[in-house]
Amino acid sequence: MDELEIGRTLLLFAWAFGLAGIEIEIEGGYGWAERLPTWFLKRGAVGRVYGVLMGHRPLTGYHVFAFSIPVIVLHFPYGMGVDWTLAGELRTLATFFAVAVVWDYLWFVLNPAYTVRRFRRGAVWWFEVPWIWRFPLDYFSGIALSIALAGLAAWSAGDADPIVRHLWMLAGLAVLIAATVALAPLYHRWYRHMRRSGADDRTLTWTYPPPDPDAVWSGGTPDLVPLDRSAEERSDT
Repeated sequence: MDELEIGRTLLLFAWAFGLAGIEIEIEGGYGWAERLPTWFLKRGAVGRVYGVLMGHRPLTGYHVFAFSIPVIVLHFPYGMGVDWTLAGELRTLATFFAVAVVWDYLWFVLNPAYTVRRFRRGAVWWFEVPWIWRFPLDYFSGIALSIALAGLAAWSAGDADPIVRHLWMLAGLAVLIAATVALAPLYHRWYRHMRRSGADDRTLTWTYPPPDPDAVWSGGTPDLVPLDRSAEERSDT
């Protein structure tokens, strides 16, 4: 592993760490957008196909953007002068699936509502899938897909370098995850420190409502025609 790959691995880990931290600040202990003002989709072709691919988890508006933005960011080099190749695209996608697993696991490692000790089968409603040892099957399939894509990149390029570099990256990410697990109690302490009684300055911050408060829907019952109503009933409204 050369210096460039070490730097790339460190940056990817820092990015995954940051994504996990943002989601913890947004979601608290309620994962998979459970209490966010977003939509959930399990019905219809899109909802069913997504559920099959994602362990029966619902598709949410939150995750449409949460997943698509990292994919777009990883493609930035192709818009900045790096030549696009099939091998490069495959390695880019391989990197995304590896980062996605790291980012997801760090959410549990850093989140005081879970921590490594409470991350287990039966404690995470959106991981009602088979578990192997201490991890859900999704993590193994994500890493396997990542390695497979890197292997295809190597085959496309006619060079083993993409898969070798990818495996080194995974090893580096594993080391950084282990270090984070060991140091996570420091983050948990800081998390609670910033939320101690009397520490929040929200009441000292001058805020005012949006221009049209009545147009804001933050989780209540929206004034929409129910999906299960007949076509005739919808046409009458």
